[in-house]
Amino acid sequence: MGTILVVGGAGFIGSNLTNGLLRDGHDVTVFDALLRRGAERNLEWLRAQYPNGRLRVIRNDVRDSEALRHAARDADVIYHLAAQVAVTSSVLDPRTDFEINALGTFNMLEASRASGRHPTIVFTSTNKVYGGMEDIAVEERPTRYEFRDFPQGISESRPLDFHSPYGCSKGAADQYVRDYGRIYDLPTVVFRMSCIYGPRQFGTEDQGWLAHFIISATTGQPVTIYGNGKQVRDVLFVDDLVRALCLAVEKIDITAGQVYNIGGGAPNSLSVWSEFSKMLADLNGNEIPASFGEWRPGDQPCYVSDIRKAGLHMGWRPQIDKETGVRRLWEWVSSNEDLFEAPAKAAVAR
Repeated sequence: MGTILVVGGAGFIGSNLTNGLLRDGHDVTVFDALLRRGAERNLEWLRAQYPNGRLRVIRNDVRDSEALRHAARDADVIYHLAAQVAVTSSVLDPRTDFEINALGTFNMLEASRASGRHPTIVFTSTNKVYGGMEDIAVEERPTRYEFRDFPQGISESRPLDFHSPYGCSKGAADQYVRDYGRIYDLPTVVFRMSCIYGPRQFGTEDQGWLAHFIISATTGQPVTIYGNGKQVRDVLFVDDLVRALCLAVEKIDITAGQVYNIGGGAPNSLSVWSEFSKMLADLNGNEIPASFGEWRPGDQPCYVSDIRKAGLHMGWRPQIDKETGVRRLWEWVSSNEDLFEAPAKAAVAR
């Protein structure tokens, strides 16, 4: 892959990707402001794993265009993962959301263009760019909501519809990445991701619901469900995402200029409490109590990714099923309770 820059490399996905790249023998530069919960812990873990100098760290912010330009000048591959990730935070502070997600991505693209190296760029977008999808028929079942007409989930042909400042900022970044590929001949790939989970995830009230429920359960913190708990998401274990991120670069002759919906797909769909609470009870040995609140604005009753395009282009599909992945995350949280000593907020599905 050549010289690799992981922007946001100390976050949940970034630290897992960086670990995989270093394990495979690559030299990696992590660019991260360390603003996210757990980022400093993840960086400590990476440094302990790889003390041999192949890991370089630049502590800076994507809003600093000059710092990004300096970091990207020798990069052959750039993974752009840095983001403000919470819908609720974007509503409360839309300027910061815009500056990190939209302007930060623009800064990365300009830094890539200025380097003259035409680096391969993989950008992690979100399914929130599809908006509320109110026109799609959803049926209520005993434990879940389901799409009536899309058994395989939502494909990349779905029109974009940016709800919330978060959807706007990530959607703008998504489109900038695509068009910089077209206009400036940069090999760019966009992943519109569903719910990613796994070790090194410090789930919060606004993002990372599956990890947050597990953290809350193991530390005795209250669990709050907004809505009726039948909301469905497709969940993808982080190791499978890391494999997809690497394949996108390895197969850049095919993937350049493409957009992929990346998630667990229909087989790994899960309702956030009606079904997941049973898995959690089995792991915990008893039921986890939960309180219920009103639905939150913009919360989709159902979202499942149609991942067939990624399978066709990259030969990729999830290898870790939801039962195995949830158990592995439970074991990691249970073995690292010292990382979660600060009281967690009530859990919420997003």
